[in-house]
Amino acid sequence: MPNSSSTPARRLFPLPPELLESARSWVEHGERTPRKPRYASSVVLLRDGAEGPETYLAYRPGSSPLGVVAFPGGSLEASDNDPIGWVGPTPAQWAEAMGLPDIQLARQHVVAAIRETFEETGVLLAGPDASATVEAVQTHEWMKDREALAMQDMTFAEILDRRGLLLRTDLLKLLTNWLSPDFAHRRFNTRYFAAALPVNQTASLLESKGVWGRWVSAADIIAQRATAALGDEVGQDNTRGLTLSEITVPGAEIILEKLSASRGCIAYLSHKRRSHEHQPRLVVEEGRFLLAVDAMKEAYKEA
Repeated sequence: MPNSSSTPARRLFPLPPELLESARSWVEHGERTPRKPRYASSVVLLRDGAEGPETYLAYRPGSSPLGVVAFPGGSLEASDNDPIGWVGPTPAQWAEAMGLPDIQLARQHVVAAIRETFEETGVLLAGPDASATVEAVQTHEWMKDREALAMQDMTFAEILDRRGLLLRTDLLKLLTNWLSPDFAHRRFNTRYFAAALPVNQTASLLESKGVWGRWVSAADIIAQRATAALGDEVGQDNTRGLTLSEITVPGAEIILEKLSASRGCIAYLSHKRRSHEHQPRLVVEEGRFLLAVDAMKEAYKEA
């Protein structure tokens, strides 16, 4: 089992290009009331690879507050309140873990995390009971369900109920909470979770919306973070020639750092974390707009 020592560390990150205009306006016209953030959930999918832990990243069209290249995730929806089969920690237990007084909101975060992961990757954290997970979810019929979910022609609860499946919330591990910078036009209050890839499941892009996505070695991504290797591979106008910090958000980059430092998926999932909210803030140093984060720098070591 790994343990860690933690010390506060001020980190500086380049400002993603899509935030430059709003940052300039924030500085030139003075600070004002930030736009209200939307609640969101994101899941760090995990599997062990030859070079250490791997995770699934995908391209997100537009200027997502989760990053242009990000983990699966998205906004909470009203349908996440629908009655749904559930095994694992109760909504009240999740609320306590998240430090939320609102149990219903905590429940929505958990449902949204599993729903968004299924829609975007086809990986489904659900099963017929508390000891099994559904297998072989990469068929044409399952893709039709994902497309129906994306088009809001069906709710997640309806899909699960029709197939007699229960949410396996016990397969989720809470990681951390990130809030978008105050100056951003689109803001998320995001709860990040982690989950191991279930047996006999694979990840694939949604046929109607997928552009780029694959399993990546966290160690490789961090080793090449100062280059445009990932951005060039994704090959989009807003990724080519850009470094990791310029195509993702600080929260995602720090998660990738910690994942790359872990000994494996089990070690990463079993690591104890305290619930904490992080928020990048805008700073200007030597004429450059930067994002400053007071993060915890963790040094993993053998117990």
